[in-house]
Amino acid sequence: MTGAGFSIRFDQALRDDLRRRLRATRWSRAAVGGWERGTSAAFLRDLLAQWSGPYDFDAAERRLNAWPQQRVAFDGFGLHYLRLPGRGPNPRPLLLLNGWPSSFVEFGRLAPRLADPAAFGGSAEDAFEVVMPALPGFGYSDPPSAPGAPWAEQVFHRLMEGHLGHARYLVSGTDIGAGVARQLALAYPQAVQGIHIASVIDPPLAPDAVLTDDERAYRASAARWEAEEGAYEHVHYTRPQTLALGLADSPAGLASWIVEKFHAWSDHDGDLLRVFPAEMLLDTLMIYWATDSIGSSVGLYYDHAHFRPRAAAASRVEVPTALCAWPKDLVVAPREWAERAYNLVRYTRQPRGGHFPAWEAPEAYADDLRGFARQVKRGGA
Repeated sequence: MTGAGFSIRFDQALRDDLRRRLRATRWSRAAVGGWERGTSAAFLRDLLAQWSGPYDFDAAERRLNAWPQQRVAFDGFGLHYLRLPGRGPNPRPLLLLNGWPSSFVEFGRLAPRLADPAAFGGSAEDAFEVVMPALPGFGYSDPPSAPGAPWAEQVFHRLMEGHLGHARYLVSGTDIGAGVARQLALAYPQAVQGIHIASVIDPPLAPDAVLTDDERAYRASAARWEAEEGAYEHVHYTRPQTLALGLADSPAGLASWIVEKFHAWSDHDGDLLRVFPAEMLLDTLMIYWATDSIGSSVGLYYDHAHFRPRAAAASRVEVPTALCAWPKDLVVAPREWAERAYNLVRYTRQPRGGHFPAWEAPEAYADDLRGFARQVKRGGA
């Protein structure tokens, strides 16, 4: 096991090639209207004009390297992670996990609040040591050498326990990160003190299961979402390589595939840039483009669908669990649905926020996570 300091660099050849590709974008004449058919061509034109022109690569490097980061190798697999030391008398180890199509950029507004709450008007007693690893195949982590080599929960636990020396730690995650939190809780219950998640798996139901009205409404809303929004996911699960070959060659295609999800899944009241400044979106795109990780990130869906062992699919999470639900997320599960598959000790429905709550609503996210950590600490979980 080895580790080394790491810095993100965009060399001149990468910059020149990216700008050349952006300026040579062939715009489809079939792109009409706004966001109702998918990505808005007008929005994308403006965003790409900034990416190919005034976007400052040097400033982007400084932003992305503002927090300490490392690459560590476990049995030949290279894992990238960032770590913010907690500023308090006894910072609690926290594994903070994003999903797709996100990156550690999403944590820019949340992680400092968690590591140094006193700087934001809170108590230093609530400080966390915040560890933010990139999923296998995402960003500056290596892609798996084969499906499940490694699974995220395996390498993340090795990072926390073996490399950083934390025998016990909390986990908070959204989207894929919420799924990894569940897998960590199932595989390492002696180490995981609790999980704080934004979404839950669907529990297996007996044929004679009696559902509440809220559960039936939830299942209906999930079916509507699948019919109206689930096409991207189905492609990821079934034909990720078709996407990978095109999106790795075209930064315009990459941006279209990713930015449409920021628009569709967030709480922006029709003004995406009010919530996600162009700089934030472009920093996120730069990580996917510079690392050629769009293919391996969407390939994770295929690997989970075809190679993930099913033995734990019906298992119930027994470690203390908090569900913090955001109204503009993909779907919002009722409390009783989550209780079927998790030891749910805390359930919060936030008034605002969507699929990227660490950026959209960092204060509310931090407050809820701190409340859950206090609950676990005093044994109320």
